[in-house]
Amino acid sequence: MVPNGWEETRLKHIARIKSGSTPLRAKQDLYYSQDGTPWVKTLDLNNAEIFETDERITELALKETSCSIFPVNTVLVAMYGGFNQIGRTGLLTVPSAINQALSGLMLDGTKADSKYILNYLNGNVRQWKKFAASSRKDPNITREDVCNFEVLLPPLPEQRKIAKILSTWDNAIATTEKLIATSQQQKKALMQQLLTGKKRLVDPDTGKVFEGKWEEVKLDDLALYRRGSFPQPYGNPEWVDEVNGYPFIQVFDIDKNMKLKKATKTKISDAAIDKSVFIEAGTVIVSLQGSIGRVAITQYDAYVDRTVLLFQSFKRKMDTIYFAYAIQELFEIEKEKAPGGTIKTITKQVLSNFTIKVPTHYEQQKIASVLTAADKEIELLQAKLAHLKDEKKALMQQLLTGKRRVKVDENVAA
Repeated sequence: MVPNGWEETRLKHIARIKSGSTPLRAKQDLYYSQDGTPWVKTLDLNNAEIFETDERITELALKETSCSIFPVNTVLVAMYGGFNQIGRTGLLTVPSAINQALSGLMLDGTKADSKYILNYLNGNVRQWKKFAASSRKDPNITREDVCNFEVLLPPLPEQRKIAKILSTWDNAIATTEKLIATSQQQKKALMQQLLTGKKRLVDPDTGKVFEGKWEEVKLDDLALYRRGSFPQPYGNPEWVDEVNGYPFIQVFDIDKNMKLKKATKTKISDAAIDKSVFIEAGTVIVSLQGSIGRVAITQYDAYVDRTVLLFQSFKRKMDTIYFAYAIQELFEIEKEKAPGGTIKTITKQVLSNFTIKVPTHYEQQKIASVLTAADKEIELLQAKLAHLKDEKKALMQQLLTGKRRVKVDENVAA
């Protein structure tokens, strides 16, 4: 049912719609420039206002190719680029060119507010997915799909009021995201300093900075470790028991902030446990395949896949949390060395040559406490961000359907 005073229409009735193009890559030097016109691709879309693009194009590209400039307040929609990209949106804040994977909606300002339409499309992204799922072998949406997309339009003053209310939530979300990014960078710097001894903490017992030389110890001399295991062949239903089975840790079960997800994706059967490797809660593990370098201290007893390395015991007195952070930092260093920042494989030889800087057990504990506090701060911010996004989503469902109406100033309405 259409709310009183609203109308149901299609995008083609309120906007001029066209897609962009890509200048020839063979003319990279002529058509692409760091200080040219912003050129928006699918990966630049953030479901919000766009302030930066990955690439820019030259005046010559605009002159010699079919690329053209789209004005400020053009709403962009991704038509293809992978199922998860379809329906992503953006709003131009500066005149920009776009590529052929995007549709640009140049709205009639007497009928529709660009920020309202942006929010409406974001709130109805599942509709795009439905179009894509019913398309050809490669999921995508077409210009015709975009043109015929149905929207509910309140009067223009009400559109603007709705957009203004939602922008308050957007600002809070953006602020929280920046705080998370800053906190993560600060923690990264802290790890680099504290785990190498470049920065020493204050000993609470003496009130002075910790002293004494750290030892540099090879991983083989510090801990006993091995890979997990799983019965072969993979995929045999005999090995799985999702109802009464035992937690089975694989790479994707290792979450952020050195924790496992609340439950493993797979549970293994009684028949499988004798052919796997059991670990108790509190064991340090690290992924060796796929997303290499994910570290966790397990919160529950479980069995472990061969794609995961587990540390069975220490050969000297070590703080478990300090050790986990040290392992995490070692893998970060390896990532920075690797082409493209991605480790393709970690051999036993590489592992055996890893070295960890080891202070006294007491100093380890203090370093672990500082880094744990930094992680908790990040977790709190991430929880706040999730809450803000949930609240905005609930508000959108109310405001963009007319279930909840907003009051518009009579002077504005007139």
